[in-house]
Amino acid sequence: MFILSFLAIAVGGCASGPPAPHKLPAAGDAAVVHSTAVEASDAAIMAISLVGTPYAAGGGSPESGFDCSGLVAYVFARAAQARLPRNTFDLARSGVVVAPGELQAGDLVFYNTQRRPYSHVGIYLGQSRFVHAPSTGGAVRIEDMDVRYWAQRFDGARRLSF
Repeated sequence: MFILSFLAIAVGGCASGPPAPHKLPAAGDAAVVHSTAVEASDAAIMAISLVGTPYAAGGGSPESGFDCSGLVAYVFARAAQARLPRNTFDLARSGVVVAPGELQAGDLVFYNTQRRPYSHVGIYLGQSRFVHAPSTGGAVRIEDMDVRYWAQRFDGARRLSF
């Protein structure tokens, strides 16, 4: 059991996986999930409902807690019946690039929080806000993208074409 728990944490964490590229790949470079804008909005609403759930490295459920990629995978699995990659590197290659001025609820937003591009992910809510699972000791919460900390670390956004 200990080995399985260790492996889950090692491969499932927010910044797990190979180092992300400095530039997000162009559309078509990675798998695109299929659904609708309604499901993306449903994902944003579901993510809001999870605010307050404790952070847990490798976590992927309300019972166990969430890390950033676990939150994204959980929300989209339930809101859009989409199976997403479980690490930020692969999530950053999913869907299509979205310009900051064209963000819509349900888009994925990426940040460099560990001195490595695309090391953190959240779900855009609208009005320059996103929801994410921040770090050890924290809980799922809503942040303002315009706050200096997040604005300086913004790496880009992706839209999952459902």
